[in-house]
Amino acid sequence: MLRSAISQANFARSSRLLSNCLIQPSFTIYNGPSLLNRARLLSVSRPPLRSVVARAAPYSTVVVQSAHRPSRLPRILFFSLLSLGTFTVTFLFALDNFFPLPGPFMGSMATDEESLALFTPPDETTQEVEDYIRNHSLAVKLRQDPKYVESRPHMKIPEEIRGHNLTGGTLAGANKIVVPPYYFSDPTNHDLVSIFYLGSDVSGHPGIVHGGLLATLLDEGLARCCFPALPNKVGVTAMLNIEYKKPAMTGNFFVLRAKTTKVEGRKAFVEGHIEPLVGEGEESEALVSAKALFIEPKGAKAFTSLYKVT
Repeated sequence: MLRSAISQANFARSSRLLSNCLIQPSFTIYNGPSLLNRARLLSVSRPPLRSVVARAAPYSTVVVQSAHRPSRLPRILFFSLLSLGTFTVTFLFALDNFFPLPGPFMGSMATDEESLALFTPPDETTQEVEDYIRNHSLAVKLRQDPKYVESRPHMKIPEEIRGHNLTGGTLAGANKIVVPPYYFSDPTNHDLVSIFYLGSDVSGHPGIVHGGLLATLLDEGLARCCFPALPNKVGVTAMLNIEYKKPAMTGNFFVLRAKTTKVEGRKAFVEGHIEPLVGEGEESEALVSAKALFIEPKGAKAFTSLYKVT
């Protein structure tokens, strides 16, 4: 009887446990905003994003969200202008403090007339060359023509820097460019005649004047011819075509003739040649000829004082 009571009690206990397991779960109703409303709220509260579509596969697209970045163009422009300004200030400072041609010194440059009396021949040979050119019939004729202005441009270069000039210093002297060339310029018609002597130490092939020296003399002569026609009286060589016709022998006198053929704003076109210096009534022929274009640099007005000595 006792066993029967215990069995009944165990059975009742098991029944209660089984009934508790079979009870359906309860649900709690969520009273907050719906999922759709929550998504809308999140989309409003977040900062705007830029959608970028990246092709991940041939027939699919992947949308990648990336924050909008400001353009780099303003920063690039700012630093470019800053660099340009720094360079300009540094360049002008260096030019003003280290260039060996201060303003007051530039004002002491010799005039055309004064340049004629600044050269003193150091020896008898040089004196003979000087006298021959000065008293030659061509020089006398040009000197008497009122339209020509006589000068010796290399003697206008300040002595402190003349030694660094190619034709006025390095190549000047005995057996080279023995005396500073004489120049006769027509500032109205923009043509020019120069007379000079080339010694034995300026040859390329033995006894023949180096072609590079002839080109240099033509470059300088044609430039001096056209500079007065430019707005600020200065320019740089943009083109120089040389045609060598016959050998120029060393130890001889020569004549350079140049004429400005056309001027277009900052551009000047010039033609010229070098020929032997011959006696009055004799005919001469060109040994080397040239055509050139000179262009005045933009902003040349600010540097005219520097160009005066070249």
